[in-house]
Amino acid sequence: MVDHLIHTRSYHDIRQALSEKQELALIDVREEAHYAEGHPLFAVNIPLSKLEIEILDRVPRFATPITLYDNGEGLVSQAAARLKALGYGNVALLKGDLQGWREAGGELFIDVNSPSKAFGELVESRTHTPSLPAEEVKALLESGEPVVVLDSRRFDEYQTMSIPGGISVPGAELVLRVRDLVPSPTTRVIVNCAGRTRSIIGTQSLVNAGITNPVFALRNGTIGWTLAGQKLEHGQSRRYGQSSDAARSQAARSARSVADQAGVKRLTLTQLHQWQQAQTHTVYLFDVRDPEEYASGHLPGARSTPGGQLVQETDHYASVRGARIVLADDDGVRANMSASWLVQMGWDVSVLDGLTPGDFSEQGGWAAKVPALATRQEISPAELSDWLNTAGTQVLDFTSSANYVASHIPGAAWLQRSLLTQKGLQALPTAERYVVTCGSSLLARYAVEELQQLSGKPVAVLKGGNAAWRASGLPVEQGESLLLQPRTDRYRRPYEGTNNSAKSMQDYLDWEFGLIAQLNRDGTHGFNVLQINNR
Repeated sequence: MVDHLIHTRSYHDIRQALSEKQELALIDVREEAHYAEGHPLFAVNIPLSKLEIEILDRVPRFATPITLYDNGEGLVSQAAARLKALGYGNVALLKGDLQGWREAGGELFIDVNSPSKAFGELVESRTHTPSLPAEEVKALLESGEPVVVLDSRRFDEYQTMSIPGGISVPGAELVLRVRDLVPSPTTRVIVNCAGRTRSIIGTQSLVNAGITNPVFALRNGTIGWTLAGQKLEHGQSRRYGQSSDAARSQAARSARSVADQAGVKRLTLTQLHQWQQAQTHTVYLFDVRDPEEYASGHLPGARSTPGGQLVQETDHYASVRGARIVLADDDGVRANMSASWLVQMGWDVSVLDGLTPGDFSEQGGWAAKVPALATRQEISPAELSDWLNTAGTQVLDFTSSANYVASHIPGAAWLQRSLLTQKGLQALPTAERYVVTCGSSLLARYAVEELQQLSGKPVAVLKGGNAAWRASGLPVEQGESLLLQPRTDRYRRPYEGTNNSAKSMQDYLDWEFGLIAQLNRDGTHGFNVLQINNR
């Protein structure tokens, strides 16, 4: 039910804001699987079930114009109320929800990270990024000629499946590392990902940076390799090593040249602090180095966003279109190369100059900002184990469905917070008391008050969550033991995993091939692919 006290924004309001480069956050509050069925190009997915643990980082400025929508599920009123309670003062609903967007003539994009994937297709069509089909790459690998295959995905994706002999070099690392990985100037370099986008962007990055070796994208990535009937490797661990001083220096010069040609802005720490204090614009500060480097020392307040993934998943990290993005590294390569692509994608991007080792003073991994909560009753894994030996206790697990299926507390039921409504009450297992958990119990804590009000029963939080339960050596179960609702929390990507059907992979490629036509019909993208000259 829509709250009529909340104002609405129309399809035309959103388009005007995009054309004028105003700040806006168009948020789809459905679960990812539903979002992937169709959404506006610059809509970002922050499900109602995870709203509190994602919103503060993804929409960090409370005055940002936020527009919420669903597809008639009735989630937006709850989402608006939660955002207002957190302090967001400019929250509206999309007029007519998703159906209203469609009826007004709005284009709908399927899948996830659609802006980045559409941009990748545009890059290939405008720059004629060189590529080779799987059959030719396989023949090269078997010929004995010097060839290196560089996998531009995250390391965990690479480990799942990889081209035989491939080396993990995530996208933003390519320009920095490639010179130390090729044995000679004539060595062919093949860049791959699972599908198309990161192969295209990675290859074109090397071309733009003036790499003299012959460079090609593996056409259609591991999908193309699989559809050609060729075998992949699994569980590999080949990674890039330390870059030499000569390679680092050369990479820094070429990356700066690329950034300058793209129109990347330069910024000092003093200027950044002035922007942050002014609070007149949303400012994202991203550290684009690999996570290990980030953990060893980073700028206070910077988020770890390895550059290749930032370009691939920009909508997830920078969820306010029209915001300012500031990038940092310690070598002048990864920030400049990443920035060069973000500028072409229509973002206002600056790279921090003049950083010293002392500026990278904060250590440890990145942790999400989350709203404060009242104290919750906590119990230890040992106490929960004792409770489960007597009747009346039900564990409710709010982790991802994939994590639940892989390992959960015996007898635990899986659900999402969207089920915690009066309508969903009948789906809850009857109990005298409930214990909520998730991977760390962070998300589960936000469900306590809702669950208490809905059930009228006492609710406790498992201290440390499922990780603490496993660390205590307590038993776990696998499988879809007790799912209280469909597994819509994550869209099954046709380019991930090893058991996708040939049809789903081909359908995905066909969709990517059609993205440029969709961009033209939509007319809001603001992309500007440049011809970079660094030869």
